[in-house]
Order: sequence, then C-alpha cells, then structure tokens
Amino acid sequence: MSVWLGDLTWPGGQSTGRTPGQCRIWPGARCGTEHSVLDSVYRDAPTGHKVPRRGRTASGGPGVATTKRLYYLDNLRVALTVLVIAHHVGQAYGPTGGYWPIQEAARAAILAPFFTVNRSFFMSLFFMISGYLVVMSCDSKEPWAFLKGRLLRLGIPVAVFGLLMVPLQLFVFSPGSPWPGFDVGHLWFLEHLLIFSACYALWRIVRPAPSLNPASRLPATCGQVAGSPAPLPGYFTILGLALALAVVTAVVRIWFPIDRWITILGFIRTAFADVPRDLTFFILGAVAYRRQWFERFPGSTGRVWLGVGVLAAVLMYAYQMGLYRVLPLRGDAWGIAYPIWEMLLCCGMCIGLLVLFRDHLNTESPLSRALGRSQYAAYIFHVPVVLLFQLAVVSLALPPLAKFTVVTLVSVPATFWFSNWVRKPLYL
Repeated sequence: MSVWLGDLTWPGGQSTGRTPGQCRIWPGARCGTEHSVLDSVYRDAPTGHKVPRRGRTASGGPGVATTKRLYYLDNLRVALTVLVIAHHVGQAYGPTGGYWPIQEAARAAILAPFFTVNRSFFMSLFFMISGYLVVMSCDSKEPWAFLKGRLLRLGIPVAVFGLLMVPLQLFVFSPGSPWPGFDVGHLWFLEHLLIFSACYALWRIVRPAPSLNPASRLPATCGQVAGSPAPLPGYFTILGLALALAVVTAVVRIWFPIDRWITILGFIRTAFADVPRDLTFFILGAVAYRRQWFERFPGSTGRVWLGVGVLAAVLMYAYQMGLYRVLPLRGDAWGIAYPIWEMLLCCGMCIGLLVLFRDHLNTESPLSRALGRSQYAAYIFHVPVVLLFQLAVVSLALPPLAKFTVVTLVSVPATFWFSNWVRKPLYL
C-alpha cells in the first residue's frame, strides 16, 4: 500500500549497485535508486548526506538537519502492511460488510471494531505518505518520465492481477462464483495512486515547479534550509479540517454508503464513501513535502494527536462491544456522529503514528531492510497467501478468534518470505 523512499546513494555512502546521477532538485547532491513499497516512485530522491550505520538512529529530532535517510517511513509502511494483512485475515472470521472468498460460519464479534478502526485511517496514512513521496520523485525528473515510470510500476501489477489473479483466486477458493469481470481487488489502492500521481504530473507539465530553491523544494533533513519555513498547522486548523471532512463525508455517504464499491470505466474500482478522506490526505502529503511538515512537526503535539487517535479507537471498541446498549445511536444521529469520530481518529492516528515512528523508530537493521525491500510485493501477493492458510484451517475445531490469530501469525512472515523470493525476478 504505499510508497517507498528507497535505497539512496549518498556521497561517501555505500553504493546500491546502480550508478548514481546528479540530482536535479539539489545541484551537487547525488541520487541512487530505491527499493519500493508502492513503487519506485521515489527514484532520484534528493539528499546530500551519508547513510547512518545500521542499527543507529537516523534522527536528530524534528526540525533538525541531520545525516539521515527517512527510515521511519520505511518502518511505518512495513507496520501498515502487516496491519493490512491482519485486516484481510479477519475477513473470514469477523463481522464484515466486504466480500471474501472464504467465509467461516462462526464469527468473532471483537473483530468488528478492529475492522472499523483500521478502515478509518490506515489507507489514508498510506495516501499521505504517497503524496509526500510522489512530489519528491516527480520534482526530481521530467513529469513525462515520472508518469511513464508510474504506468509501468503500478499499471502492470493492476492489469495482471485483474486479468489473472482474481479469476484464479475465485476458481481455487470459491468455485462456482460468477465471473467478476475485471476486478482488481485490493489493488484498487494502486489504481487510485496511479490516478493521483498522473494528476500531479500533468499539473507539473502545465505549471512547472517555479524554482530549484531548496527552501521550497526539499525536506529540512536533506540539507541546510534557507529562509523562514512555512507555519505548521495548529490544533484548531487540524480540528477544522477533521470537521470539514466529516461534513463532506457524511453528505457523500448519503448516496454511497461504506462498502459500496462501483467500477468506473470498467476497471477503476472505487468506494466513494472513502474518496474524500483518501484524496485529502494524499494532498496533505504533497503539501507536507513542500512545507517540511513531516520533519518539523513537534513531537509533543504529535503525541497529543496520537492520544486523540488511541482514545477514539478505545471508544469504538467499547461502543461496539457493549456501550451501544447504553447509548444507542441510530439513523441521523449515527450518520452525524460516526464521520466526526472517524475523521478525528484518522487525523490523530496519521499524525501521531508518523511522529512516533519519526522520533522513536527511525532506525534500520538487516531485518527491517529486508522487510522494506519486500513490502511492495507483500502488498500485492498477500491475499492469495492468506487464502491458502485460511483454507488450511477451515476444518480445524477452533474458535474464530483463535483461527484469526493463528492465520495472522503464519501469514505475515510467509507473505514477506514469498515476496522477498519473487520481487527480483518480477522486478518488484
């Protein structure tokens, strides 16, 4: 689900195996290539610093120019991919409105808030990180070259999955199901990311970036920044954004409720109930790159927003596990309260997790590096891996929550192992 900064070659750093070239964003800096999570989108990402030694933190704190790579984005996307795998494992064992080829008769009620909380933020966080890195990548090369790379990197997996993998999954795991047409399944994210990336590239063709001024083009961590930085969004700005998004989302969901998927032009799989939120966070990521928000956002403020997100998640677990009997919300009351809760949780978790990983998980180890390199393939291939293990435990006399736990614990390492094995032959 998302995007990768990748393996960069710094002056004096270890080579990635590809000849580095001059970076157009910052004259004098040198760029290599990246391993991808959702892409090689971040090829030629700029920097002028050395890679820290493995196992050492790469952070000097928010707003401080340091010699670092954005390891925290690598690690955050790996964590989100693990959450996506667990989410899809739960489709067979919990109360969910989405279709899944394998359906167990017994269901674990506790997975209902698990689904609700996950779907309220994790894809939007992927889109926010993607927006940040799409701008970084597109600005480092010609827009047409960037667009061609996106078409190959994102378009080919979507086409192969829609034409081959989904029909094969139905044939193996759900025989007798009607022909789905061109259905890309969970790779809808790649479709949407390709559309958003193409829109940005076309915008850059019509309106080229105004200058190569590092103060307006680079994150603070990529070098000395001249001039005064743009102001950071405050509490009331973020709260206002959450409320505005809640209003727009509530209106859209009058016609497009959650889990109603439609296909545009015969191949673009879309749930309009979530488009306002996902598109907004992609745009926020793009703006964050320009204004260096990821690097400068205060850790204390990020922890407050993480607290907001965690509190919202706890409230949903409490509500769906029994509080609804004391405080039932139905009809219009639920239609108003739910989007507000959702956007507060989304803003809180997206900001809070980003700051948490930046300040405390900004390191690289051999394991995290291997997981990062396999992440894009893991996102693509995790569904058939999950289905295999779900099929293997169908006949076991275990409660649904136990099956969910077992299949998750097995599927996550198996998916990353398989992805690490196939990523090079498949150029992933």
